[in-house]
Amino acid sequence: MTPRRILLGAAGAVVVVGVLEAVSRSGLVDETSLPPASTVLKEAGKLAVDREFLVDVGATVREWLLGLLLAVLAAVPLGVLLGSVPLLGTASRALVELCRPVPSVALIPLATLLFSSPAQTNMSLIFYACLWPILVNTLYALRDVDPVAKDTLRAFGSSTPAVLWRVSLPSAAPFIATGVRIAASVALVVLISTELLVGGDNGIGIYLTETQQGGGRTDLMLAGACWAGVLGLLANTALIALERVAFRWHAARVEGIA
Repeated sequence: MTPRRILLGAAGAVVVVGVLEAVSRSGLVDETSLPPASTVLKEAGKLAVDREFLVDVGATVREWLLGLLLAVLAAVPLGVLLGSVPLLGTASRALVELCRPVPSVALIPLATLLFSSPAQTNMSLIFYACLWPILVNTLYALRDVDPVAKDTLRAFGSSTPAVLWRVSLPSAAPFIATGVRIAASVALVVLISTELLVGGDNGIGIYLTETQQGGGRTDLMLAGACWAGVLGLLANTALIALERVAFRWHAARVEGIA
């Protein structure tokens, strides 16, 4: 990311904070319903050194990463198999298109019946939610591999597994990585939503629920939500940086087109 984009992003954030501060201070809304942005940011700063909140963050991050990892380990090989064998891909297309629009939150009652602990419930729903963007990106990436490159390698006597390993997977890898990045954001949304509905011992969603007990503290709730957003931003930034390092040729080509 260039310094110019960083500055523009920071400027946009400052403008939004300023607008929210002005709206709250103007009296147009009740400050208990929408606290000033400065108050929320102050409470968010306090949470950064709050041991109990950090335990909640750690629990959320752990389940988030484990559920996402399980989805990657399942979706990528399955996508490669379905994308490499046309018969299997055609046979499974209807099932994939049927299952992927089903929201994970709708499966919470089923997950709570199947799994004994909230952590297992959370990870199962993350797995389901993340499976589809990774799987679909893998499928479409393999279908869009340059057929000329594959035919050229076959003309030199390479086997189908060799073509897959040397041409298809390297070409599809950047798009699979994009699917993982999309799934990471989806996973965080699903996890915190599930924590809010299912409950448990620790987690950001649990903290958000606790802030509304005993009369409710909207400023603390928004401060916790800010940290959820920070986690998503950090994860997205880290994955983009990893993509740039792992697929430099692809990043250079995309930047050249842009």
